[in-house]
Formats: sequence, structure tokens, C-alpha cells
Amino acid sequence: MKNRRANEGLRRALVEADWSQTQLAQAVNRIGRESGMALRYDNSAVSHWIDGTRPRKAVRPLVREALSRRLRRPVTLAEIGFREEVPSGAVDTVEGLVDLGRIDMDPSRRGVLGAGLFSVALTIPDWRDVVGRLESVQTGRASRIGWADVRTVVAMTERISELDDQFGGRHARPMAASFMVNTVAPYLRAEAPEDVRNGMLSAASDLCYLTGYMAVDEGLHGLAQRYYLKALELAGHADDHLTYCTTLRGMSVQAVDLGHGVQAQRLADAAAAASPQAGQRMRAFLAGQQAHAYAQVGDKSGALRFMAEAERAMDRAESREKAFGSYDPAALNYHLGQIRFELGETEASISAMTDALRLLPPIYRRARVRELSLKAERQLRVGRLEEACATWHLALDDYPLVQSGRCDERVREMRALLRPHLANSDARALYERSRTLGARA
Repeated sequence: MKNRRANEGLRRALVEADWSQTQLAQAVNRIGRESGMALRYDNSAVSHWIDGTRPRKAVRPLVREALSRRLRRPVTLAEIGFREEVPSGAVDTVEGLVDLGRIDMDPSRRGVLGAGLFSVALTIPDWRDVVGRLESVQTGRASRIGWADVRTVVAMTERISELDDQFGGRHARPMAASFMVNTVAPYLRAEAPEDVRNGMLSAASDLCYLTGYMAVDEGLHGLAQRYYLKALELAGHADDHLTYCTTLRGMSVQAVDLGHGVQAQRLADAAAAASPQAGQRMRAFLAGQQAHAYAQVGDKSGALRFMAEAERAMDRAESREKAFGSYDPAALNYHLGQIRFELGETEASISAMTDALRLLPPIYRRARVRELSLKAERQLRVGRLEEACATWHLALDDYPLVQSGRCDERVREMRALLRPHLANSDARALYERSRTLGARA
């Protein structure tokens, strides 16, 4: 039998985490369920790992993620004794983008996408690490492109974004992935003047960010992180601070919605720090997310300070100044509602959500379903059952028109919250109505 060397890295991480072998095994099993894996590890498995046996390759990232979440810091595979062999010949940015898009546009790979794991240990490249020209776009493997091609990508991204806002990302995201693989990737390899090349890189970064956002909407959080990382790379190659900061902020939104407040705070601060010359609307866009992240980690003074900064910046913003995806008074009030809720001020949160919904433009149908649902959940929390039911009915008016994993989740939560109240006629009528809307939720 081959002699194995004890895994001192994993042993040290367990001590630092103040975990037993059983607790690590249970955490790995839980994270496995998040990514669609049915695992049944116990303390004996962890004991074998410490003795030098390596878990199978698919499980090693789960061990790393469990320890990262427990220690609230990134943990590497090398640190816990599971160093991976690095393949020769790194895949360049465009190749990686094509591989990612091809998987996403193929309906037969949905199970693969669903198994992607959101990682708090994800390494975010610093601006200095991604800034600069992309080597692969200088190879001239396609015909020459011009500004008309850049405008085509920008226009398509805007159209896909409008479809996403109105109908959700379930149908729009594969369309975006197909466009990325079949049109944008060849453009990125084409000959072009330097300004056109940077414009195309920036347009591709915007599209990557949007596609990642749509993956979040469907609950494909590991996939979303991969798109976001590609958006960061492309933005750096284009010297596009705006999309780089917007993407970091999007990653913070994803983290805060999943309850990873520390990571959300780190990402929101990084987004703000990377945009020293942001305009007022962009400043509000970034500060509002900082406020939400700070509220989630219990830093009330920081949350209120950043919220006040967002409000001042919004007041000073010129009407024509626009952050990607926009940031308007409806979004500002939504953030205020989230912050008040995180701080335990549920009534104030309901009031802010009411203002947000009043100001929300009609095209944002998915946002309306989600925000009405959140408002109803909070109305129920403070004992206003009939009002909550009325609010949920408004959400169900739009729900059949939206293909969104996050909206599906809110309707599932509504049904769970209503079950203890089915003796009430309003609650029972709402519950029965929700059952007629199909099996999506």
C-alpha cells in the first residue's frame, strides 16, 4: 500500500474553524445539496481526508466552500491540501467566454448549470490585474469590424435587457448566450482600430454582466459568478471602469440576497473604491448597495451613512446621467426598504417599499412581482394578514407573465406563509388562486 502523508493543512483549517470532523462532514453535505449532489459523508470520511486520502475531485471545492463560509474568508484548495494540477496552456478570455456561452445556450446542459456552486471564496481580480489590451483580439482571425458592429452589440444588449425586465431571464438568457457565442466572440477576434476594439470589449463586458444578472434571476448562482468574472476581465481589457464597478456591485447584490453579508460588503466597497470619478447617479447606485450590505452585517451607522450619501447623490444627479441598468428614485426607495428591514424596522420597510412600487416604471414587471411579494411578506410579519393578501393578489396579476426563478421563489414562500392561515377566507382565496397558476412555483 502506498504511504500517504497526513493532510496538515486540512487539520489546521478544522482547528481554526473550531469544528469537529462531523461538523465539517455535515457542512459539506449541506453545500452538496445546494449544487444538486446527494452526499452522506460522516466523521470517518473526514478522518480519512486528514490521514491523506483525497475526496473525489467534485467534492474538493465543497470542502473548501464549507471552510470559507465558516472562517468568513477565502480558503484555497492548496491551503487544505487539495492542490489541483494546473493545465498547460491557459485558456484565454475569449475562449473561456465561448465555452461558457455554449454550455448556457444548450438546453441539454441545464443540469450542469444548476450544479454550479456560489462560492464565497471566489477570487475577484483587482482592476490592475485585468486592465490592458486583450491579446487574443489582436490575432486577426476574422474580418475587420467597425463602430457599426459595436453599436449592434450595444443595441442587442439593450433589447435583451428590456425583455429581461419585462418577462424575466429564463428565455432571454439563452438568447444572450447564443448571441455571445455566434456574434460577439468572432467580433472580439477581429481586426479593428484601437478605439473600436475597446468599444467592442466594453460592449461585450456589458452583455456578460447582463447575462450573469439573468443567471442570478434563475437561481444559477455559480454560473452567474462565472459570467461576472468574464465581465470584469473584458471591462479591464477595455479600460472600462463603469462596467467593472457595475459588475462588482452586481456581485454584491447577489451575495447580499443569498445572505453572505461579509462578502457583499467587501464587493460593494471594492466597487465604490474602483470608481473614484463616478457621476452623481453612479455614486448613488454604488452607495445604495453599500448601505444594504452594511445593514446586513449589523453596521447600522455605516448603513445609514451610505444611505444618506445615496440620497444626496440622487438629489444632485442630472436627469440625463445614467448608470448601466439605471438607478432611479424607485431603486433608491427599494434599497431603503431593504435596509430598514435588515435593521429590524419592518413598518418603515413597508412604507419605503410602498414608495418604491409607486415610482416603479411599468416595464419593470419582474421587479414589481418581487417587490410586491416582499412587501406582503412584511405586512404578514406585523400581523396585517388581509392587507398582505391584497398585496399578494397584485403580485399574482403579473406573475403569469414573468419567467423568473426569483419570482417563483417568492410565490413558493407565499404559499408556505399562507398555510397556517387557511381558516381565514382571504388567505384561503389567495392560496387557491395561486394553485390555478400552474406548476412553476
